[in-house]
Amino acid sequence: MWELVKAGGWLMTPIVLCSILALVIIIERSHTLQFNKVAPNRLREQLITRLRENGDIGRTQLMNVKEKTALGDILATGLLYRQYGLESMTMHMQNRASVQVHQLEKNINMLGTIGAIAPLLGLLGTVLGIISSFLAITDGAMQDPTMLAAGVSQALITTAAGMIVAIPALVAYRYFQRRIIDINAQFETQAGLMVQELYDYQLLENTHIPTTSR
Repeated sequence: MWELVKAGGWLMTPIVLCSILALVIIIERSHTLQFNKVAPNRLREQLITRLRENGDIGRTQLMNVKEKTALGDILATGLLYRQYGLESMTMHMQNRASVQVHQLEKNINMLGTIGAIAPLLGLLGTVLGIISSFLAITDGAMQDPTMLAAGVSQALITTAAGMIVAIPALVAYRYFQRRIIDINAQFETQAGLMVQELYDYQLLENTHIPTTSR
């Protein structure tokens, strides 16, 4: 493997760095963008059940919910502001949803950039390798077979390396984009259902949420 990297020339260095960075991002986002970590099941039901049973949820409890998951942040924010009316509650939930989606998109664009530039780096290596090969030929005669072989090797290796890095990076980029869209749809669905359940169970009345509870 090391011999292939050396044969690819100096352009293999940025290609290898791109591959390492892409791998780190893929592993980190795969761990972060799990539905059970971002939008756990039955969270909304648990909050509504607690409201129905106790008539209220303390500020400290809601702050704990906010800190655990992205969906918890959105729903708990809505409950914190429900005393100010539906419009205020909805606006604050939308703001928190925008913040959470932005957090989920962290490093995703970098993955797309790697998928775009890795083939270009490989193409540049191809061009440089071909130029090196032509330099080995003078007046129609081969002057340096070693240089010719090295140029062809560089052209082929850098092209292959660029594609090997770009293909999984682009696949992961598209996959994570789709996953974020699905998660955002889940945010909207859960927030809408919570508002509807607050209506259905008559829990949208102006309710004082204690601010001294710590």
